[in-house]
Amino acid sequence: MRVFQPLKIHWCAPRGAGNTKASERDLANELDLDGLVDFAQEAEDMQIDTLLMGIGFHLPEPLPLIGALARETRRLSFMLAYRPGLLPPTLFAQAVNTLSWMSNKRISLNIVAGISPEEQAYYGDYLAHDARYERTSEYLGVLHRFWRGETPVSHEGTHYRFDGARLGLPFKDGERPRIYLSGASALAKRITIESGDCWLRYGDTPEGIAVAAREPLEAGRSVGIRMHVLARETREEAHAEVAAMMANSDEAHRQQVQAFVKTCDSEAVKKSFDLAEQASGGWLSPMLWTGAVAYRGGPALCVVGSYDEVARYLLEYKQAGVSEFILSGWPTRGEMRRFCHHVLPLIRQYEARTAGSEDKAALVI
Repeated sequence: MRVFQPLKIHWCAPRGAGNTKASERDLANELDLDGLVDFAQEAEDMQIDTLLMGIGFHLPEPLPLIGALARETRRLSFMLAYRPGLLPPTLFAQAVNTLSWMSNKRISLNIVAGISPEEQAYYGDYLAHDARYERTSEYLGVLHRFWRGETPVSHEGTHYRFDGARLGLPFKDGERPRIYLSGASALAKRITIESGDCWLRYGDTPEGIAVAAREPLEAGRSVGIRMHVLARETREEAHAEVAAMMANSDEAHRQQVQAFVKTCDSEAVKKSFDLAEQASGGWLSPMLWTGAVAYRGGPALCVVGSYDEVARYLLEYKQAGVSEFILSGWPTRGEMRRFCHHVLPLIRQYEARTAGSEDKAALVI
């Protein structure tokens, strides 16, 4: 019998309390830890599954943040975004294993190969796009050996070499973290199939996602989308909010984003900006708004509509094979509240109806 699986709803953690609008730059040169703790606790209360802790030169380092947030929460999980090449696999496994004990296994990984050679160079990494993905494959292969309990671990590969590596602290209960692998390239899909659990990508239409996700789904992997939502009581209110949000936009910030994108070799980033350019009047479809991509990058493709429209549209993605969303909004805290109070209950209601219909059909057959 087919087992019913509700959509997993994750949220992207802000740098602080989460009160920035789409056309503004984020909080810079400071970290509001108290605000972030408060945000995480509210996300937990609202039944968000996981907070994504992003990585990048413009963000705080996520490893210590997860340690701090795990102490202030009880159920909420944390998705650690990390790039192979920053830490050797032995030390990274040691850090993740430690977090598994600090959080009671509330830790998963979002492995990112990197999106910009210029930014990678900030950290002394000069590998090209494909070589970064091949390193990712090697990195994950080593991590899996540690998490399978192999010891000592010796390895000699293209990117890493070490002898007789041991770790005194395993992942709690002998398990391993769930692994999300980000990227839109064929290499990203291949490595997800080889070493990951969920292929994670930026948004597209449900039809576009269905085509792109075919290989990972056929290989038994999950598919997740990183995107934004803007839901209001009526469609008219949602569109009015889009217009108000983009008024007096920070054009200097948009130009900075455009300059950074020119340094990117990421297929995911390029495809997101290509979709935005193809959109008619800022709309890729009646439900997908691309206007914030120029200010916020690939994740800013946004589902816009009434509470009911947004719920039904996200379920169209589920029909296309998507089982997880990592969402954000502008300001992200207010949008999380609206989503959890008004959209998520509708999603669960419609999922329950669908599951009931499928059960009845199975009995008839």
